[in-house]
Amino acid sequence: MTETRAGFVALIGEPNAGKSTLLNRMVGAKVSIVTHKVQTTRARIRGVAIEGDTQIVFIDTPGLFAPRRRLDRAMVAAAWSGAADADIVVLLVEAHRGVTAGVKVILDALNERAGGRPVALAINKIDKVKADKLLVLTKELNDLHDFTETFMISAEKGHGVDTLRKWLAAELPKGPWLYPEDQIADLPLRMIAAEITREKLTLRLHQELPYQLTVETENWEDRKDGSVKIDQLIYVMRDGHKGILLGHKGETIKAVGKASREELEEFLGRKVHLFLQVKVRPNWLNEAERYSEMGLNFKDGNT
Repeated sequence: MTETRAGFVALIGEPNAGKSTLLNRMVGAKVSIVTHKVQTTRARIRGVAIEGDTQIVFIDTPGLFAPRRRLDRAMVAAAWSGAADADIVVLLVEAHRGVTAGVKVILDALNERAGGRPVALAINKIDKVKADKLLVLTKELNDLHDFTETFMISAEKGHGVDTLRKWLAAELPKGPWLYPEDQIADLPLRMIAAEITREKLTLRLHQELPYQLTVETENWEDRKDGSVKIDQLIYVMRDGHKGILLGHKGETIKAVGKASREELEEFLGRKVHLFLQVKVRPNWLNEAERYSEMGLNFKDGNT
């Protein structure tokens, strides 16, 4: 009988380093929100990948950055908590940005917090720089932290991802699988649905507004005909935000609803009836219930 392996791998790095893209590439399905904006991953989303006889459970953490608000602090606490829960940590660094001030802060913290667990370095977006620069960056980073292994990858194009996944599979501890074989994420579908709508809002709204809103799935009704009815609430902080979100004659919210519904139908493999409602809630950033809905700990946001 073949011996199985299973374990947790935390992906950490600065915002926009490519963690969500790598997670989705590894799992082979879209389980983490991917946009061009930074700080879009709020909760630790676990994606499950199978490599041979190994089940790899990925923890996609919020980007590590200097927190300013309660929500920021809760996100950073969730990121480090994700790293602490993992068997292996993978630090993503963008090849073209190199050792930024933010990367140095993460490396300093890693030296304190790694706790003897293996930390692999994945230099991402390698297609953006020349080979000689990659070699210099690899040496510089390995001088700053004793990485177990270094990988050159492009999460977006898939280069080097298989090599990284095979290495992770071989390094994880022996033991039974942690999730059913057909499960790709352990987030409730309600939360995944909210994340998909929030992604569409983030892509559509180019101002600061995406960081001032949150989406919650208020109701989920499985219908007899096999379809699903989903009611979602979008909380914004000001009346002006509501106007921007609705758009002229409701065009913006209609476009967001259509894009979200189409992706949900593809993800769920069934017909979706999606209803979006916008509510002004000036203080949502300071409400414990909102954090629970995002899978974050309200108390982690305390100064």
